[in-house]
Amino acid sequence: MLSDVAELRTFQRILALGSLSAAGRDLGVGLAVVSKRLASLERRAGVRLVNRTTRSLSPTEEGLALLGHVERVLDELDAAEAQLASGRETPFGVLRVSAPISFGRIYLAPVAAELTARNRRLDVDLRLDDRLIDMVEGRIDLAIRIGEPRDSAAVMRKLADNHRILVAAPAYLARRGRPRTPDELAVHDLLRFGEGLEPWRLEGPGGEAAEVDSRPRLRADNGDVIQAWALAGHGVMLKSELDVADELRTGALERVLPDWRSRPAPVYALTPAGRHVPTKTRVFLEALTARLKSGEP
Repeated sequence: MLSDVAELRTFQRILALGSLSAAGRDLGVGLAVVSKRLASLERRAGVRLVNRTTRSLSPTEEGLALLGHVERVLDELDAAEAQLASGRETPFGVLRVSAPISFGRIYLAPVAAELTARNRRLDVDLRLDDRLIDMVEGRIDLAIRIGEPRDSAAVMRKLADNHRILVAAPAYLARRGRPRTPDELAVHDLLRFGEGLEPWRLEGPGGEAAEVDSRPRLRADNGDVIQAWALAGHGVMLKSELDVADELRTGALERVLPDWRSRPAPVYALTPAGRHVPTKTRVFLEALTARLKSGEP
């Protein structure tokens, strides 16, 4: 059975640090002990777990699959140990968080910095990408998604209401005019995310629907790039209102067609199904929810 905690911890540190000698220094044991523990674990598992060359090492397919389970077991053991030592639950271990770039930069990065400063045994690995990251493949503990999530196997929790809204720089609107209807956007420069093929679907004050289907002048697969273009006065973008709340307050951006917006695009937190939510995840979610409710970026 794979029940030797020292072997499991050694295996995790080898892959985290990239070498047997680095794992030995981290654990305070010699290289021979590290090699013996790894060999023993592989013998128990009945498969090779780590590919080793003279210059590098990497997990085998079986090793990568085992690593996720090992990290969860070690996190739970360490959290239990910390709770016994302190008399209370404390966040511990590495928390891997996935989120869209703009939202992560504005809201998650400050939360991560504050929590790690207060909890010396907590590490946060923030993965920011406007494309969806597979939670299982990326070994993600917590994923933040804007709009209805597609991960049917994940546990979903709504964090905040949100819509996507049309915004542009005041200088652009002064130069090109302020559209009064969605149809008038056809003559404006649009800044689009991704391929820019799908029309923008908007809802009006009376529930009426409109589609904006116009060729974008500029498009990118990075939300921050699009926002930088908008701030520089290059056109109109459709963006999560949470992402541009600060720019709207300062006047750097202005609402376009303020009575129109996208369908609801709430902010959701996703955690892996079938797992107890660890203290590190719960603490992070509580801090993020409080930040969103305060309206503070």
